[in-house]
Amino acid sequence: MSRLKVAVLANLKKNAPKFPGMVDDHWDDLDSESTIEALQEAVRAGGHETAFLEGDAALLGRLQDYQPDLCFNICEGHFGDGREAQVPALLEMLRLPYTGSRVMTLALALDKPMTKRVLMWHDLPTPAFQSFENAAEPLDDDMLFPLFVKPSREGTGMGVSGKSIVNDEQELREQVDFIVRKYKQTALVERYIAGREVTVGLVGNIGGVAARRLPQRYYVTKDRDYSEAGLAALRAGGVTFLPPMEVNLEPFKDSDTVYSNRLKTDLAEELEYLCPAPLKREQVQQLNWLTAAVFRVLGCKDVARVDFRLDANDNFKPYILEINPLPGLAPGISDLVIEAAAMGISHAELVNMILDAAIERHGLRPGRFVSSP
Repeated sequence: MSRLKVAVLANLKKNAPKFPGMVDDHWDDLDSESTIEALQEAVRAGGHETAFLEGDAALLGRLQDYQPDLCFNICEGHFGDGREAQVPALLEMLRLPYTGSRVMTLALALDKPMTKRVLMWHDLPTPAFQSFENAAEPLDDDMLFPLFVKPSREGTGMGVSGKSIVNDEQELREQVDFIVRKYKQTALVERYIAGREVTVGLVGNIGGVAARRLPQRYYVTKDRDYSEAGLAALRAGGVTFLPPMEVNLEPFKDSDTVYSNRLKTDLAEELEYLCPAPLKREQVQQLNWLTAAVFRVLGCKDVARVDFRLDANDNFKPYILEINPLPGLAPGISDLVIEAAAMGISHAELVNMILDAAIERHGLRPGRFVSSP
């Protein structure tokens, strides 16, 4: 196995800029020092040299000094509509290979309404929606209450709370106004799907040029999209589906009726994670197929996580809420890490699965990470 120089690129909370009028949760999706240390330990366990480089305006000079063979990128960025795509754009300009999705995918996936437009064109199930630039805009006729309101370009549940569920015009206008004013961006309003929320992670890559959903070879018949044979073909091609996970919100039902920012940040260590989520085999099969389809049509690479709602009023039909092509990798608390652990995959193994997927994709070397005894 050849030894590579791997630069871990991230944005640390402690290094984030401060500015007047900054909201209290502005940097909640940035990483802690403990996460970076764990990532570097994992990269070393895979037999590589590593250094951490902060993904800010001085990154160019740091990259020129370190001269990495590959970058392990988890940069969220600081400013701009396509902030998650800024570091990958720099890396592509420098012709430096990196893990994870490319520029267009990261910019697209950060914009939830744009993502939903792509999903709807591909006939993938996602709740009906409307974007609001201000609270006075008329509500479309097909947008029926209850509705759900959240920022268009934020992660880690930012802007999401029990008040996100609105039941009438007044509540809608108040919440849209709150989101637009606080986060300085459009508000996404979508039909609220009452039911369970589950998330599915995927590591690996799906070959071929993106087309509608998935290639015909991943189907058994045209009217049975969610076939085990098709999923087996995806696995054989190097894709690993992680077990579906859901969070038990029952203990917080009086304060948090949804998977809110408060739960994801302040109370993350107190949550009960159900993984694998209690689902029927056919449901898991369907969720895996939809995860792969979203991964492909958005052009994801190496790793992603897809969030779903199972409609309690329609035989638990799954609806795609969003895709995260830059999922958190904090040991013990990030969704993807918890899902991997449920399969017996350690944090170091998960990191190296992502790293190996990128190494193979870039043609740097073949091989798989093997944990030491």
